[in-house]
Amino acid sequence: MEEKTQKKANQTSRHTPYAIRHTRGFTLIEMIVATALFAVVMVVCVGALLSLVSANRKAQALQSVMNNLNIALDGTVRSVRMGSDYDAGSAGCTVIDPLNPHDCAEGSTQISFKPFGDPLQSRWVYRFNSTTHQLERSTTGSIAGAVPITAPEVSIDSMLFYVIGTQQSDTVQPKVVIVIKGSAGASGTTAHTTFHIQATAVQRVLDL
Repeated sequence: MEEKTQKKANQTSRHTPYAIRHTRGFTLIEMIVATALFAVVMVVCVGALLSLVSANRKAQALQSVMNNLNIALDGTVRSVRMGSDYDAGSAGCTVIDPLNPHDCAEGSTQISFKPFGDPLQSRWVYRFNSTTHQLERSTTGSIAGAVPITAPEVSIDSMLFYVIGTQQSDTVQPKVVIVIKGSAGASGTTAHTTFHIQATAVQRVLDL
């Protein structure tokens, strides 16, 4: 009986043009879950990428601001080094040594000097403006025409010029030590960095 049934099944399968095959695939629920997981992963990855791009832009903007400060300070040091006849005693600095009235060993908020190349030219003045918190420069010999040389994003909290050796009668070559403290931040961002910089400029012209 079983052999007859098997023969009949074989004959049926031979005459059937397409054999019925049972294959297992993804169900609709599995596809929905997989798509949802893929979407979540993509959202997280895109969010992380955008955060990295934004952080990079903020870092570049902050670096640009700090470069502005470095260029301004380097220019100041170079001008002071090449200049002569330093005077910082007239900027509210207490005259400790009457023989050296232009010295300011305790620190002054401004300094004036003769620029290099033309001694008859008006004196240059560098000063710290405590109102605008910026470093200013004047080439007319008066602070009335001083203009800021640091970016608005740079906020200087304190800046002092320590000046010694301005008299030819002493044995010290004129020297200026600049100490500056403050903070800087890029526009449109909340990122800020603090800085504390010290620079020294020794007069290149021999004080004989």
